[in-house]
Amino acid sequence: MKQKDRIIITIDGPAGVGKSTVARMLARRLDAVFLDTGAMYRAVTLAAVEHGIDPADTSKAQTLFDLCRFEFRSENETTKVFIDGQDKTAAIRDPKITEQIKYIASAPSLRGKLVQMQQDFAAGCRRIVTEGRDQGTVAFPDANVKFFITADAEERARRRHRDLTVAGKDISLEAVFAQQQARDASDENRVVGPLKPAEDAVMIDATIPTAEQIVDKMETIVRKRLRAGKN
Repeated sequence: MKQKDRIIITIDGPAGVGKSTVARMLARRLDAVFLDTGAMYRAVTLAAVEHGIDPADTSKAQTLFDLCRFEFRSENETTKVFIDGQDKTAAIRDPKITEQIKYIASAPSLRGKLVQMQQDFAAGCRRIVTEGRDQGTVAFPDANVKFFITADAEERARRRHRDLTVAGKDISLEAVFAQQQARDASDENRVVGPLKPAEDAVMIDATIPTAEQIVDKMETIVRKRLRAGKN
């Protein structure tokens, strides 16, 4: 499918702002495919751990990347993850994996491969809503509409802790907050694909509004931009 025939919406922002939630909702309203790019970084991190490789050893992780078969499918508004044919969708959410994503995300060669994987995934979609850290700046700089979501750090940690608790993960709020702060610092300071808004991104503060209210605003902006593009 030619790029000019595709509609790409990017949503970037730090951990815990609710990007996945609003991205799924927006994709549903726009009849688009949802792509959780964080799942890709988690998949590579998990693969390394399961093969006895320290994710910090990015050279070995890259060798493993080339040997493993990673598959990502959009099913029921979820990015399903398969490694060598095995469903790892739940396993990649383990907090121990979350702690180590920064190594894979900060490795230029691995990040380049994953960005290419994201672009290849989008190439087969008529409409896609993709969320992550560098979607509007690196992966899809020519996206139709770009959003960057922010929220109060403590509120983000509370939301993340609530989600993990519901998922049956035993972790304290303090530990979640510490992980979040460390990940923010890593995301913002890495050399390749740092966390920052694209120059033309629409900024949204998600501290107080509900997900429904945020998506209402996003949908209005997207539809207005798309209508303007047809004129």
